[in-house]
Amino acid sequence: MTVHPTWVFDSSPISDPHGRGERAVKFFRALKHPKSTAPKNAFELAPFWERILRRIYGPSDVNGHRQVRTVYIQIPRGARKTTFGAGLGLLHSCGHEKVPGGACILAASAEDQAELAFDEAKAFIKATPALARATHLVDSELELEHLASGATLQAIPAEGDVQQGKTPYFVLIDELHVWKNRRLWRALKSGLLKVPNTLLVIITTAGRGQDNLGYEEYSYAKKIAAGEIINRSYLPIIFEPPAKFDWRDEKVWHRVNPGLKYGFPDIVGMRQAAEEAKEKPADREDFRQYNLNQWLDSASAPFVEMAVYDQGAAPVDLDALASKPCWLSVDLSSNTDLAVVMAAWPDDAEGYDVHPFFFCPRANLRERENKTGAPYAQWERDGLITATEGSVIDFNAIQATIEDLCSRFNVQEIAFDPYLARMMQSALLEKGLPVVDFRQVPSLMMPAISELERAVIARRFRHGGHPVLRFCFANAEVERNKQQHAVRFYKSKKWLSIDGAVAAAMAVSRAATGESNISLYANPAVTADMLVW
Repeated sequence: MTVHPTWVFDSSPISDPHGRGERAVKFFRALKHPKSTAPKNAFELAPFWERILRRIYGPSDVNGHRQVRTVYIQIPRGARKTTFGAGLGLLHSCGHEKVPGGACILAASAEDQAELAFDEAKAFIKATPALARATHLVDSELELEHLASGATLQAIPAEGDVQQGKTPYFVLIDELHVWKNRRLWRALKSGLLKVPNTLLVIITTAGRGQDNLGYEEYSYAKKIAAGEIINRSYLPIIFEPPAKFDWRDEKVWHRVNPGLKYGFPDIVGMRQAAEEAKEKPADREDFRQYNLNQWLDSASAPFVEMAVYDQGAAPVDLDALASKPCWLSVDLSSNTDLAVVMAAWPDDAEGYDVHPFFFCPRANLRERENKTGAPYAQWERDGLITATEGSVIDFNAIQATIEDLCSRFNVQEIAFDPYLARMMQSALLEKGLPVVDFRQVPSLMMPAISELERAVIARRFRHGGHPVLRFCFANAEVERNKQQHAVRFYKSKKWLSIDGAVAAAMAVSRAATGESNISLYANPAVTADMLVW
């Protein structure tokens, strides 16, 4: 089921018996913004935002009370929603909607996001002389006060302490899809019930998964938009693509990005992002979520296109690799995850041959099959997984495999994630084997994932079509930092294994460093922002 707010784009009349919608529009048009290119920095209110303003504030009862008490706006990135939200906060703290001593809240997911929201409000105030004279700013508290009325506007992070004493009459929730703290959400919603004629506005992009606060609100808003639930005080405005769509179709881009026709977001930038996402599913899923506003299922696409990954399925000849330098990585687990030893051999063309050795407890083979649908028992029968007796993995079997590989191949290093590995590392060191630590921290995993991704996309990652390794790659998703660098792998469900992908990144990273003899931190391909978490 998809919904589309057609009324935002047509010329259908919007009731405004008391002129509150018109006053809201006039207030926004009187604002100035330092980034505006209009004469005298006049704020440019896009027509679709104007229609939304009129629909929020126009319809009212005979006493002048707004019909709308809750607004849910789901719109892609780049629609200037933070700027619009800051304008709403000023309308309620400094404009026609203010009440004496009233508290207005801009609530964001984290402190830096709260600062961004407040900075937008501050930009309006400093560029609009009438507001600058009428308000007092307290930057350290992310708060401003309207001097004549005592009304306040404060930006607060959802990750902070709950302020149960707050009794706001206006609350704007920014990016609900990333909120993890339900306590502030409950506190603000319950606070709005204490006084009449309050307004809650939620402005967010689409999120991922269904087990979260954002999805609950999105699902409720969609049911109202579709007419399944009647709640005239709740206004849902959801810009999302149809159920079946081509993510590369620019008509779809315009459908869900109402600001594109006015130059925001940047169409050239969107085209570049779409081009780069063709063979990078993680980027494509980000594009669908953030740029096309599609709420994604709990399991999104793997970090590389599996059709591209499959092009490395030619057989890996282990006998032919016996004398070539080899790097091993080890990722241990005790029960629910797989344990894996990964061997990687670099070639002379910046590529790699790899071969994995997987381990799991025999006692949960069937449970794994039932949870994932993957043929674990068959994999064990085919020798693709070593199932050790009992309900936990026998680390002695893993150590024996490592020692065997060191006797068969020209092993340069054995890179361990030290979690669970200290005893095995000590035992191998006593045997004179080249053990090193490889902690799965962002500063190491970012360049490792980057190198793995480069090799796969370049068709220089040869894995022999190992089905368990493919299963791991198909399950691997990536978490990104503020600079959009992949910082770690993660999985959407407990029983989905990604350990082979993690070990592959570790092995190729160490092989790349060992072959070039260049430290990770001296590698010119590793930029400073890649090391910022």
